[in-house]
Amino acid sequence: MENKFYLIVARELQLSENCVQAVIKLLQDGNTVPFVARYRKEQTSGLDEVQIRDIRDRHEYVSVFHARKETILDSIKEQGKLSPKLRQKIKNCATKTALEDLYLPFKPKRRTRGAIAKERGLGRLADQLMDPTTKIDPEKLALSFVNSKKKVTDIASALQGARDIFAENVADRIEVRSVVRNAFEHNGVISTEEKKQKAEEKKDAAKFTDYYEYTEPLQKMPSHRILAIWRGEAEGILRISIKGDDEGLSAWIVDQFRPAKHPSWQKERKKAIEDAFKRIVKPSISSEIRAQLKVRADQEAVTVFADNLQDLLLAPPLIGKNTIGIDPGFRSGCKCAALDETGQFLAHITIYPHSKNKREQLLASSTLLKMIRKYKTTAIGIGNGTAGRETKNFVEKTLHDAKQKTLVVSVNEAGASVYSASEIAREEFPKLDLTIRGAISIGRRLQDPLAELVKIDPKAIGVGQYQHDVNQKLLKKTLSEVVESCVNKVGVNLNTASTSLLSYVAGIGPTLAKRIVAHRDRFGEFASRKDLLKVSGIGAKTYQQAAGFLRIPNGINPLDASAVHPEHYSVVKKMAKKLNVSLKELVGNHDLVAQIQVNSSFSMLGSMTINDILDELRKVGRDPRDTFKAIEFHEDVNDIKDLIEGMLLNGVVTNVTAFGAFVDIGVHQDGLIHISKLADRFIKEPKEVVRVGQQIKVQVLTIDLARQRISLQAHL
Repeated sequence: MENKFYLIVARELQLSENCVQAVIKLLQDGNTVPFVARYRKEQTSGLDEVQIRDIRDRHEYVSVFHARKETILDSIKEQGKLSPKLRQKIKNCATKTALEDLYLPFKPKRRTRGAIAKERGLGRLADQLMDPTTKIDPEKLALSFVNSKKKVTDIASALQGARDIFAENVADRIEVRSVVRNAFEHNGVISTEEKKQKAEEKKDAAKFTDYYEYTEPLQKMPSHRILAIWRGEAEGILRISIKGDDEGLSAWIVDQFRPAKHPSWQKERKKAIEDAFKRIVKPSISSEIRAQLKVRADQEAVTVFADNLQDLLLAPPLIGKNTIGIDPGFRSGCKCAALDETGQFLAHITIYPHSKNKREQLLASSTLLKMIRKYKTTAIGIGNGTAGRETKNFVEKTLHDAKQKTLVVSVNEAGASVYSASEIAREEFPKLDLTIRGAISIGRRLQDPLAELVKIDPKAIGVGQYQHDVNQKLLKKTLSEVVESCVNKVGVNLNTASTSLLSYVAGIGPTLAKRIVAHRDRFGEFASRKDLLKVSGIGAKTYQQAAGFLRIPNGINPLDASAVHPEHYSVVKKMAKKLNVSLKELVGNHDLVAQIQVNSSFSMLGSMTINDILDELRKVGRDPRDTFKAIEFHEDVNDIKDLIEGMLLNGVVTNVTAFGAFVDIGVHQDGLIHISKLADRFIKEPKEVVRVGQQIKVQVLTIDLARQRISLQAHL
């Protein structure tokens, strides 16, 4: 069956069977997703990374699902209860829920009330209860089952045991679970209420006040509200319940059973069925639905986080600029770190521009100017946290008064403190203080956001919602794939990249990344991609996967600076030979590339691969990121107290959630544009119109000084 799973995946994802089969084969052969997407387009018909990962994940799910079917079939067979009809039903199952419903009556159970009743010899009495034609009075029949040795002390306990067995039989029925599940999914509501004693003990309980008496249809509940109330429950502040038409559902189940001819037996049957619904079916289905809600909320939240992270990692870099990074502070001063154009640390100082002492302020200006001139700084990045706006104003005034032309940029410093205290930072700068490491990180973020942010756990970057409440395994896997995708999309300079950056290159990983850096430190820069094979642990397969994403500017072979894979170098050499020019003359020469005639001698590669090669030859190692553009905040607005309702401001989107977008307007506290205020038309989700890092014009709607909240509207 294994070799047919690709057919199921192709049908579900509505993709070509041949493409899906090719992707699965390539991945099973040890190829990475970035490599397959970039260098095996002919085999996959140009599927992108998202589609390839969808195929991989779905194929894994189908494989596990079918393995579960085999396990269940073996279990039922061992019990001697596997009929041909049941076998076919299990084989035909399309969902895990339906499969587990089929298995439920045969699944080994914990010691339930029904199981205990059977141990006490009440199975035959339960059979009579389930038989609508039974005519003997239940109490008379139950009397014969009274047995003190078996702990059946009286008629009532005998009948209770029979009802327990019947209730479990009812609860195991597929049609019962299916109808109840469907009713709750389509018409159920989720209800929350305050746990008063717990709420009084919690200092931060106020943030859950909206949910102290709250009800919402299950179908309409968005992911952020699901995660919010789940957090409230986890913190002991909220109680959650799922409600539906309990009375109507219970009555429906009763109607599914043929009425007993004896009225007393019918009364007992009704009690058992109602108990089955209330005690077993409803709690079980409620737990299922809660789990499904959580899975859906997790997936949506992780998707939002992944989209935001990608936008942040692919933010435009300020490449090739000597930079000063400033970690601002009031009392502790501003830590300044000078970096060369490649991000190498040069020197640091601490200045006190916010001191009340005039001499300290003048000294801060002169000291900063000396650093700028000494290290020929052309750009200054200032963290946007506490004292960020005030520091930016100080620096701009200092530069203006000195007639010094230097770009000043506000830099999002989320996660900088995490990096400063990390093992990576300690290895890079063992002798430097945490705050100096933070300043270095801020400066490097300005120069190349991707290269610096890969050193930080993505969860700490602050572009998600409820990231600590979602499935952590799913979050880690998804965010790691986003980082991997971004790194390989941009490409990595083999001679300057950090261990962190190299570890995300296709096929490399953390261990080999450390070996590459150690080899570089010992033997000097790599002269060619082929030199990578000299690194211990890197063989032909790793080289194949990684080489195309590694760059060596000014190397021996000009193609080593490009995204052309070494396996295609011979093709480019043929192109150069036909034009009677050298590789060096061809690479990057638009006019020469335009003269290349794609004929039968290149046809074995396929048109997509040839087009990629030609595109790369036109502009070697091109950076897919946008051109850098600095945001200019309103010069008279530095604090939330400076805001006025109706004011128009420039801002930059810092986070996009399911309910809106947060925007930095230069006052320390980000404002929120609710989804209803993002566009002059209906939008299903904020990412339709805004992305993290996007510059946007906003209008101030309301200001809540007490809660430090700013409500904004996109100014269209």
